[in-house]
Amino acid sequence: MASPVTQALASFGSVFSIVDPFAAVPIFLALAGGQSRAQQAKTALRAALTCFCVLTTFGVAGSFIFSFFSITIPAFKIAGGVLLFGVAFEMMNAKPSGTRGTREEEHEAESKTDIGLIPLGLPLLSGPGAIATVMVLVGKAPSVEGRVSVYAAIFVVSVIAFLVLRSAALLTRVLGKTGINVIGRIMGLILAATAMQFCLDGLHEAFPKLLG
Repeated sequence: MASPVTQALASFGSVFSIVDPFAAVPIFLALAGGQSRAQQAKTALRAALTCFCVLTTFGVAGSFIFSFFSITIPAFKIAGGVLLFGVAFEMMNAKPSGTRGTREEEHEAESKTDIGLIPLGLPLLSGPGAIATVMVLVGKAPSVEGRVSVYAAIFVVSVIAFLVLRSAALLTRVLGKTGINVIGRIMGLILAATAMQFCLDGLHEAFPKLLG
């Protein structure tokens, strides 16, 4: 059985790669670029808090959702893996994923005063892929310590997301578009491996005798 530290690191890698706050930098600047530094910091904080609250809520409510809709953990792992692999493929090609929001949602957000909640916090940071990842990680956690490690990973990733968005202008000047795309491709590769592992775990649990 993996140690809590190992579980926490694995959970952090999975959650960070799907949340990928660096991918949110261009959209953050497009929506909040006209705000003052103090306002941008508040917007980044609201986006990070929204990400933390949404992912934690679905992590806690995951078992109830599975029971209510009669969904098995293996089935959700396979479905989540397929969804994440699609997101990962788009990330590796430096394309914005449709699960993070559409152009129509971005245009509508330009007229809203609180863009930290929508679309930055949801669905840009905590979209369907991130929600599925957290639900699978919590669902397969073997102990209370394992589940706590997932929530700890969500908290750390949310803090990093706040720091990245608050420093969006600086990161854009330092890394440039190419640098941000390179980071996105690396996160996409990690996410693809995570997605494949979800699918393999789900298939193994669904057909233990066939794949054992």
